[in-house]
Amino acid sequence: MAAADLHVHTNASDGTETPAQVISLAREAGLAAIGITDHDTLEGLVPAMLAGGELSVEVIPGVELSTEHEGVEIHILGYLVDLSCRDFLEHLRRLHANRKERSLKMVKKLQELGMAISFTQVLDAAGKAAIGRPHIARVLVEEGFVDTEKEAFNKYIGRGCPAYVPRFKYSPFEAVRLILQAGGVPVLAHPGLAGRDEIIPGLAKAGLMGLEVYYPLHAREQITCYLDICAKYGLIPTGGSDYHGAGHKEHGQLAAATVPYATVQKLRKARSRLSSAIPAYIKNE
Repeated sequence: MAAADLHVHTNASDGTETPAQVISLAREAGLAAIGITDHDTLEGLVPAMLAGGELSVEVIPGVELSTEHEGVEIHILGYLVDLSCRDFLEHLRRLHANRKERSLKMVKKLQELGMAISFTQVLDAAGKAAIGRPHIARVLVEEGFVDTEKEAFNKYIGRGCPAYVPRFKYSPFEAVRLILQAGGVPVLAHPGLAGRDEIIPGLAKAGLMGLEVYYPLHAREQITCYLDICAKYGLIPTGGSDYHGAGHKEHGQLAAATVPYATVQKLRKARSRLSSAIPAYIKNE
């Protein structure tokens, strides 16, 4: 049965492999389709789609927006967004600028703590990717201040640590609205990690169209629970590995969680019905 992994990252954000490398791995894994869902950026989509065309792997364009609700980080996936939507691209540019400013502040804090790293090193580590804490962690490892990137987070740049700087985040409701306005299908990512299932009814009312049911860290009883929630609120059950590259042990391996190809078809049908699914208050903005 043809399968799809709908949650995959590349080095356009915090993954370690190029879009072309990821597509090649998807081909080796026998996947019919793959969702490229880099954090707050669409930069990896065109090279991924070009590679997908060459290797006969369908690429589902997507993005993963980091949001916050009552102090808890919640991620919203957006599938099949209009890649030319100016308003959406402007929001992503704003997020990218905020990421850069935040990283600069964190580097300055690390310098004050006696770690002689430079912002230029962090920029070089990020390359063309959306800059973030993993790139700072990578530099800290390279300079010998920590042994692993996980240690960098635990000691210095994780939430509550001495060099941590909070980042601007939309609310999950705002992220759903932005994705809908860009013609995309909003899906709540790995709900089991956030542990805030009580917001799902409100998100569904706001236009949420799917729930990431199948995820490597979801227990069997969670999967059953989320399938019931999907049935209750008319949401599409999706799934994916959250693959970030072979070196990211805290994330799933490619194809560690998949869904039938029919799920891709459901997403496309949902997109085609989008005009009737968007709440009136969003249409009229």
